[in-house]
Amino acid sequence: MAEAWIDGRAVARDAAIAAAARLLSTSRLPVIAGLGTDIAGARAAIALAQRVGGVIDHMHSEALLRHVALMRETGMLVTTPNEADRRADTLLFAGDAVFAHDALIGRLLAPPTVPDVESGTRRIVALGAPRAHRPKGDVRYIGADPGELPVMLAALRAQVAGRPVNGGPHRRALQTLAAELSQARFGVAIWSPAALAAPVSEMLCGLVDDLNAQTRFSGLALAPGANGAGVLQACGWTTGFPMRTGFARGRAEHDPWRFDAARLVASGETDCVLWVSAYDAAAPDWNVPTIALTPAAAGAHAVHIHIPVGRPGRDHDAVEHFALTDTLVYRAAQSPTDAIAVADVLARIAAALPDPGHAGAH
Repeated sequence: MAEAWIDGRAVARDAAIAAAARLLSTSRLPVIAGLGTDIAGARAAIALAQRVGGVIDHMHSEALLRHVALMRETGMLVTTPNEADRRADTLLFAGDAVFAHDALIGRLLAPPTVPDVESGTRRIVALGAPRAHRPKGDVRYIGADPGELPVMLAALRAQVAGRPVNGGPHRRALQTLAAELSQARFGVAIWSPAALAAPVSEMLCGLVDDLNAQTRFSGLALAPGANGAGVLQACGWTTGFPMRTGFARGRAEHDPWRFDAARLVASGETDCVLWVSAYDAAAPDWNVPTIALTPAAAGAHAVHIHIPVGRPGRDHDAVEHFALTDTLVYRAAQSPTDAIAVADVLARIAAALPDPGHAGAH
């Protein structure tokens, strides 16, 4: 089996690593994007970007940064999925994207299995979930269009505050819901920031604040995949900034617009992309020389350089963000193989760079 490919031609892994190092070392602004990797891979990617004066950007940066901005600017009362499962007697789902988190939603829709929920039952209401996307379970649905969420949330906040609401197709249902939410012993509003506009997420945070004047309520914003929340933390403690950070001037600079990988490719500001995704996401079809670190099955042979890598937690041990507790955890390999880890490939590329002080050349 081939270890790597250059322009579709099978080569030894060391040859592909050497070619990748040459491409990065001659690039005027290399971009390390995707960043779908474990914590070790994220740290190695950041170190490599610092070395070559490049940019780091995660495939889910848009949603992650939008959520960070919301927490910074408005504040947010939060809980973890595990606490929601153990203690919440009332759940409010907003939008249908939350149902894509199969393992978590399946757990929340099941009857509580611990005594923390005193009634032994859980009230679950979903706003703006299309009928085709509704899972099986004891859920009460209000509205079938995610586009109705801003109006429904505004009306719901008004009802919770005791202000009059004019008409609307869901007025009575929202009136009943406002009373139920206010009487919850421990309620949790759950949504996916990646699927909702920033003002909608802000309204949900405001609703949680409003309800805390009367009872105990928390928010649970579900993190996107590809270890986005873990990479966000690694960027923070390593550089002081989240992703979309560049090192071209010899120091870390964060700018969500300047260092957007897709924008850099479209504008021609970058001439080289190193795409990292150990979770199956194939490299995007960008018109720029691309080095892809993806599993062999991700079909990245069409890129300039493809080096297959193992999947964290399956092919090799890993530290990743664990959604249920919202923490970083160690995961032993489920089916260990000899597939190389992203961190190892990136370290070998860094070692193969011709000029250790290359970052100052940009």
